[in-house]
Amino acid sequence: MFLVMADEGLRDLPLWVSQSVVGYVWPLEDTPAFIAGRITTATRGYQDALLPPFFKALRRFDDAHEYSWHTPAHSGGVAFLKSPVGRAFHDYFGERLLRSDLSISVEELGSLFEHTGPIGESERNAARVFGSDHTYFVLHGDSTCNRVVGHFSVTRDEIALVDRNCHKSVLHGLVVSGARPVYLVPTRNGYGLAGPLPPAEIAADSVAARIAASPLTRDAVSSRAQYAVFTNSTYDGLCYDAVAAARALAAGTPRVHFDEAWFAYARFHPLYAGRYGMSVDEESFPGPDRPTVFATQSTHKLLAALSQSAMVHVRPAPRAPVEHERFNEALMMHGTTSPLYPMIASLDVSTAMMDGPQGQWLVDEAVTEAVRFRQEMVRIGRRIEAAGDRPPWFFGVWQPAEVTDPESGARLPFDEAPADLLRTEPSCWHLEPGADWHGFPWLTDGYCMLDPIKVTLTCPGISATGEVSDWGIPARVLTAYLGTRGIVVEKTDSYTTLVLFSMGITKGKWGTLLDALMDFKDLYDGDAPLDRVLPALVAEHPRRYSGLTLRGLCQEMHDQLRELRLVELLDTAFRELPEPVVPPQLCYQRLIRGGTERIRLTDAPGRVAAAMVTVTPPGIPVLMPGESVGAASGPLLRYLTALESFDRRFPGFGSETHGVVRDPDTGDYQIECLRPDTPDRADTTTTPAQRSAPEGAEPVG
Repeated sequence: MFLVMADEGLRDLPLWVSQSVVGYVWPLEDTPAFIAGRITTATRGYQDALLPPFFKALRRFDDAHEYSWHTPAHSGGVAFLKSPVGRAFHDYFGERLLRSDLSISVEELGSLFEHTGPIGESERNAARVFGSDHTYFVLHGDSTCNRVVGHFSVTRDEIALVDRNCHKSVLHGLVVSGARPVYLVPTRNGYGLAGPLPPAEIAADSVAARIAASPLTRDAVSSRAQYAVFTNSTYDGLCYDAVAAARALAAGTPRVHFDEAWFAYARFHPLYAGRYGMSVDEESFPGPDRPTVFATQSTHKLLAALSQSAMVHVRPAPRAPVEHERFNEALMMHGTTSPLYPMIASLDVSTAMMDGPQGQWLVDEAVTEAVRFRQEMVRIGRRIEAAGDRPPWFFGVWQPAEVTDPESGARLPFDEAPADLLRTEPSCWHLEPGADWHGFPWLTDGYCMLDPIKVTLTCPGISATGEVSDWGIPARVLTAYLGTRGIVVEKTDSYTTLVLFSMGITKGKWGTLLDALMDFKDLYDGDAPLDRVLPALVAEHPRRYSGLTLRGLCQEMHDQLRELRLVELLDTAFRELPEPVVPPQLCYQRLIRGGTERIRLTDAPGRVAAAMVTVTPPGIPVLMPGESVGAASGPLLRYLTALESFDRRFPGFGSETHGVVRDPDTGDYQIECLRPDTPDRADTTTTPAQRSAPEGAEPVG
C-alpha cells in the first residue's frame, strides 16, 4: 500500500498507518514514470514474498515461454489444437494448466523422488507448517500414503495392530508387506456410528491378550507388534487425545500411524490442540518410550488442494529411527516418475494458505459456520414444537443437548450457548463418559472429542442408545430427496446423514440445506405422493413404488429395518470378529492365481473370505481377507443376509457394498472366497483365464 501525501501530512499519521504502508508518494516531486516503477517493483516484491517455493518456480518457468522438447507429448497443449475434440479439451481446461503439465526433465523445478530443488524446498516448508520433522508429498491420495507407511513400517510375518474401522488402503499395506494383522475393535452406538478405540482396548494387557489369541500370530517373527494404525478422526468426526492414545499403544509397539485423511486442518486451530498425530512430540511425550509417529493426510479432502493431493508427515523417535533413504524406497515404490505438477503446486499453495494467522482464520470460519448451523437446527426444532400447528418433529443434530461454561460452571442449552464458547472451548465437544447423546460406552474424560465441522443429521426412528420408536424416517429416503435438490451429502447410515463444513462453506450453502429439510418435513407431514417427491425413483421402479406416499415409504422401510433388526445385527457383527485363518497376503496371492471363487451367501458358511467386505452404510469392514465367514447362524452371515433382504425389497436404496457382487436377476449377494482345494502357493504362473480355457484353445496373450 502506497500513501499519496500532501506536504505536511506525515506528522499527523497514526502509528498503525506508518507500520502498514510500503511507501509514500508526493505527486509533484517525482515523475509519473518513476512513481509507477516504484509501485511495480513493490508489487513484484509482494508477489515474490507471497508465493510459496514450488508455485513461484513453476510460474517463473511458465513465464519464460520455453519450447517443450520433452514429455508429455502434448507439448504444452499444442497437440490438442490439432484435433476438434482436442481443441474442445484445450479450450475447456485452458492453456495455463497444459503449459504447467511438465516432465521431470525440467531440472530447475526439482525432483519429487529426490526431494531436490523447489519441490524439496516446498516439502521442507510443509514440514515446518504442519509441525513434522519430515513431510513428503504424495500424488495418489491418502490411500497411497497408507500403503507407503504400512509397507515401510512392518515386514513379512511381523505383527501389526490395526483399527478395525480402517480404510481399505491400510489392508493393502498389509498385503504388500506380508504382515500379520491383529484387529482392535472400536465401540459403536445405537445409530450404528463407529466410535473410537476405547482406552481399555489399547491398554498393554488388552493388546497382549489379542495378540496371544490370534491364530495368525503363532508363527510370527515376534510376539510384539511392530506397527499400529488407527483412524483419527473417524469418518463421523471423532478425534482422539493423540498423546494419550500414542502413550497407550507405545507400550506394545515402536511405530504409531494416525490415518488423518479427514483431519489435515487440526494443527491450525486451538480447538484441536493435542488431537492430531504431530502433536505427539518430545515435549508432550518425553522419554525413551515415545514411538515414531506417522500422520497421513488427504490434503484435498478438507484443505484447498487438487484431488489426490496428499502428504505423509513423520516424527521419528530413537527407538524406531526413520532413515530418509530407506523410507524413500517405499515412497518411490508406490509413486510415479510422471507427477502432475499442478498437483504439487496445489500442495505448495495449500501449505502457504495455512501458514501463520490466516490458517487459523480459515479453519475458524468453517468451525463458526458449523456452529451456527448446528444451533439453528436446534432452534428450528424448538420453534416447530412451540408452534403447535404441525406435527412436533424435526431432524436433529448429533451433538450434546447442553454444554458447560468452564468459567462459570453453568450448564447451557446448546442453542443458547455463546457461539464464541462453542468455537473455542474443546470441552463443549468432549464425549463425556456415560452421556446418552453420543451412546458410546467405556470412554474416559477428555479421551475423545466430536469435531464440530463434521455435522451428522439424525432422523426420527432410533436414538443414540439404540431405542427404536414406532415410526421413523430412514436417512436413505432423506438423502434421495436431498439429491433431487442438488444437495449431495458425504455419507448416509440407517438413520443419520453426514455433511461436511469445509473451508468452502457459506451461509447461503447451509441455508439451502435448511430449506430442503423444512420442505421434506412439509412433504412428509402432508403425505405427499412419492412420484411428486422422488419422480425418478418411481419412474425407474414403477411396479414397486407407484401409488406410495412419502410417509408410507418411510414407514415401510422403518418397519423393515426394525423387523430385520439391521442396526442390532450390525452391532453384533462388528463386535464379534470373525476368526482369522490365513494372512491377507496369502489371500491376495490365491486371488490373483485363480484360487478363489465367487459364491452366494447360502454357500458361504465355513468358507474363508478372499476379499474385504465393507458395507456403506456404515462404511466399516465387516469381513477381512483371510477371515472365516462363520456359521449360517453366526453374526456376519445373519447381518449380510438381512441386508440382502432389505436391498431386494427396496430397489434404488441399496447399500454401497465393497466386496459384494449382486446377481442382477435374483439380487443374491455373492462374495469372493478361497477355493478349499487350492494349495497355499501356486506352482504355476498361469492366469485364471488360461487355466479355464477349453482344451486345445490358444492361451490369451
